Parts: sequence; structure tokens; C-alpha cells
Amino acid sequence: MGNRPWGLPIAIAAIAAIVVAVVGGTMTDTSGWYESLRLPAWNPPPPAFGMIWTVVFALIAAAGVNAWRAAPDSRSADALIGFFAINGALNVMWTVLFFQLRRPDWAFVELSVLWSSIVVLIAVCARHSRIAALLLLPYLAWVTVAGALNWQVIQLNGPFG
Repeated sequence: MGNRPWGLPIAIAAIAAIVVAVVGGTMTDTSGWYESLRLPAWNPPPPAFGMIWTVVFALIAAAGVNAWRAAPDSRSADALIGFFAINGALNVMWTVLFFQLRRPDWAFVELSVLWSSIVVLIAVCARHSRIAALLLLPYLAWVTVAGALNWQVIQLNGPFG
């Protein structure tokens, strides 16, 4: 598949990353309830989240394109798209649980599934492209930090519900 043009997969990956980012971003309300939460002293400043997620989503899109183009056949390429789609849905679900339903406890459980899906995504991408797998490492690192923050929110503010 490596001889295919780059244009279409880049456009699809960019659109998918933007959709996940916009959907998640529009469901993230950091006023009111969130502002009332006690946060750990090491919580990044609010503008850092947008900057970090922008870089992470760009890297996810680049990884997706790279792995898709390196896939040896259509079946492998389609499977990759499926893994990225599942991961994107899990990414959005965390936002729904944490910010919309105001359940950091449920979000933390879901985050463990999201984190695991990133590990699987890295492993699947590594079969086709070492570069794609490496591009996903910052995503895993950032979700690990988000998990630690999520846990601290639970510890400092729970129980929820």
C-alpha cells in the first residue's frame, strides 16, 4: 500500500483527529463544577491542555497515516482504521464521563480501558511501522499523566454520585 498517494489518508486522518478533538473539546466544560474541584498542586495550567492535546492529536493522525500506508494489504489497513476509531471513541467517552456526567470515578475506570487501547494501538502499528508506534508514545505518556490527575481528583474530591 506504500505506493498509494498520501493525500487521501492525510485528509481522512486530519478530519478524524479534528472531529475527536472538537467533540471532546465542546464537551469539556472547565467552568462551574470543574472549577469547584480541588486539584493537585502539579495540575498543568488550563492553556497547557489545549496545546498538549493539539500536538498529541497531530501525532495520532501522523501515526495513523504512516501505519495505514505501511500496511501490507487492505485487510490490515482496515483493521488499523478500526483500532484508531475505537480509540477515538474511548477518548471522547472519557470526556463524557468526567465533564458531562461529572463522574471522575467512572472516568478513571474508563481511562484504564483507553490507556490499554493505546498500548494495543502501539503494538498493532508497530507490526507495520516502527515510526507510527513511536509517534503514539507521547499520547500514551499524556494519558498516563491524565490518569494520575484523574486519580488525584478522585482522592481530593470523592466520593462522587
